[in-house]
Amino acid sequence: MFQNSIEDGSKTGIPSYSADTVFDMAQPAGTTRYRPRLVDARLRELLGAVPAVLINGPRAAGKTTTARQHAASEVRLDQPIQAAAFRADPDAALSGRPEPVLLDEWQEVPAVLGAVKRAVDDDPRPGRFILTGSVRAELEQDAWPGTGRLVRLQMYGFTQRELLATGLLPDQPGFLERVGRLDPAVFARPAAPPNLRDYIDMAVRGGLPLVALSTSPAAPALLDDYVDQLLTRDSSTFIGDRDTVRLSRYFEVLAASSAGIPEHKTLYDAAGIDRRTALAYDALLESLFVVESVPAWSDNRLQTLTHTAKRYVVDSSLMTAALGATTETIIDDGNLLGRTLDTFVAAQLRSELAAVGTRARVSHLRTKNGREEVDIVIELPGRRVFAFEVKAGGAIGTNDAKHLYWLRDQLGDRFVAGAVLHTGPDAYQIGDRVMALPVWTLWA
Repeated sequence: MFQNSIEDGSKTGIPSYSADTVFDMAQPAGTTRYRPRLVDARLRELLGAVPAVLINGPRAAGKTTTARQHAASEVRLDQPIQAAAFRADPDAALSGRPEPVLLDEWQEVPAVLGAVKRAVDDDPRPGRFILTGSVRAELEQDAWPGTGRLVRLQMYGFTQRELLATGLLPDQPGFLERVGRLDPAVFARPAAPPNLRDYIDMAVRGGLPLVALSTSPAAPALLDDYVDQLLTRDSSTFIGDRDTVRLSRYFEVLAASSAGIPEHKTLYDAAGIDRRTALAYDALLESLFVVESVPAWSDNRLQTLTHTAKRYVVDSSLMTAALGATTETIIDDGNLLGRTLDTFVAAQLRSELAAVGTRARVSHLRTKNGREEVDIVIELPGRRVFAFEVKAGGAIGTNDAKHLYWLRDQLGDRFVAGAVLHTGPDAYQIGDRVMALPVWTLWA
């Protein structure tokens, strides 16, 4: 059900890859070495079924590199010479290229969406176009909805599962499928399980390829520069240069509250801006795939739930970079420690759910009186529910899972499984359909 199936590329004419190939981000374009991603199987599946796939996600998350593995030709619309041809006559510039055609950074020439639409209206064969970009299509007035002909695929930075090359084989079940087996023994314990410091090191490094795959001591400086460019150059196109200072201040406030549900007024007051400006910044940061709002879970049987969304910075490295936080400062701050670990775990789950293509509803749960709170609730088709708590500790007992027990009792058979994701070494059962699972089980 959650398994990523990798089909033979010969069926669609799309290049295949070996599960043991490795990609180095420092290598030039065109290299044959590649580190497989969770979305590869889903992208292959979509290209065999629909004419066009639009891959969206944060800047420099590896979208272009992955798309190249599945494309027969490439157009880089961030290069002036190629962009000029598409601005002058996008239909003519698009025609006659080997397919699938990769149109990289489509937002630089939004008119290319219209050309793709006309091309697939005339010839709706599957596997014709791959578009990649770092801006949600909805941000552009000329965006083509592409109903029935274009499918959107979200892609984020590397997960630990991808970085460690674990669990990417065709017969490897996904995390939710393994949790659903309700047997801690399905998770093979590493010879040297990570400890709390290891997990925070992972979170600080994050999943953006320029840092996650780098062995350079300059990697933290690269990350700082990434954040600066994101909040200045990338955003100035939409809000103007004068607003970027206020946007940077607001993003720092959001980073400090990642994985939290503070009142919106608390956030924009702390940043020194008004509500209207904050709403505009929220929309922009979400459109740039920097911040994500996870809605509150709702259910007709539970009338006492809060409706406030939970905000996450999409990659934990962006959160810690904005705050100037290090592993040492995070471990010494209990509040920041919990937020960092929660943000890191959410990033692992976000990428896996985006890759499997299952219509999953991801949310958080909190009752209005604050007595019950569940960090992550995932509802799958058929109203099946998985629930997760994230805790920075290794001695997990029944009291740590009391909110999961409460939700299980409320939902009955709809509750498939729950787990307390913790920083200790061992996986074990702590109740009916509830387990204590180390964070490493996300990629074991």
